[in-house]
Amino acid sequence: MKKYSIGIDLGGTKVLIALVNKETGEVIHWVKKKTKKDKGPKNIIRKMVEGIEELLEESKISLSEISSIGVGAAGQVDREHGILIAAANLDCYDLNIKEKINEHFDVPVYLGNDVEIAAIGELKFGAAKGYKDVVCIFVGTGVGSSIVKDGKIIRGATGTAGEIGHIIVDLNGRPCACGAHGCLEAYASRSAIEKRIEGALKKGRHSVILDYMENGKSITSHMIHDSIERGDELVTQCVDEAAEYLSGGIASIINFINPQLIVLGGGLIDAVDYFYQKVIKKAKAKSLPVPATKIEFKKAALGDFSGVVGAAFLEG
Repeated sequence: MKKYSIGIDLGGTKVLIALVNKETGEVIHWVKKKTKKDKGPKNIIRKMVEGIEELLEESKISLSEISSIGVGAAGQVDREHGILIAAANLDCYDLNIKEKINEHFDVPVYLGNDVEIAAIGELKFGAAKGYKDVVCIFVGTGVGSSIVKDGKIIRGATGTAGEIGHIIVDLNGRPCACGAHGCLEAYASRSAIEKRIEGALKKGRHSVILDYMENGKSITSHMIHDSIERGDELVTQCVDEAAEYLSGGIASIINFINPQLIVLGGGLIDAVDYFYQKVIKKAKAKSLPVPATKIEFKKAALGDFSGVVGAAFLEG
């Protein structure tokens, strides 16, 4: 059995490509590429191929030592055929990732959802190890989740289970990248917070976050953290609003699925502990009393590597 696999976490703002030791789950080497401005199928495939080539060259590992390439994509996927069916945040539809990668690298390629692979990573080596009933929720460009029952990922009838970001929280609400209105991720994602802050700034609200946005820099999770630490009213208000919506969505999950553990991850959770703590407190308060007393919360233990580690263990 070959020792190494390549795991790829394809998100709305970046693609992370890593060489993973399958015996230990250790990330040996990794390469990161930004995807925020270069979306669309051609650019996405180009970035993944270039990243794999860089990874192999820098790690001094040959393709013959690689057992598989696993890709977790932020969107709906056809696992059997390796097709990314729809990924609004990447502007990709009906993209055959398996076929495109195999044009460059002759190894088995497997495709999964980005939060599904993060859940696999956390189950095998992270915060969910030893648990059987878990929901993993990751907050970033969007809000995604993966459901684990009896230690196995629940994919649903069409393989699209776990789309918590597209629970409708306002029937006539904000437009979502998926084309619907009022989806949770239009209120609770880092992108949603960013839009609320930018909208307020355009209307003349003052915020210390402007100190970090020189030269046209986009708002990041670390900027949000630093602004809250400085007591910024606008940023705190926008984060509080997102926490209200996310905690409501999580309370619904607690009531409906009744998991042992909820793992929260993603850049916003990692960087902004204020947000994480507020979401937990409010989710428990909004849940039914019995499941609320038993539910546990943990941060994803593998951080940015949850996805790439899990992707390395994808199988056909």
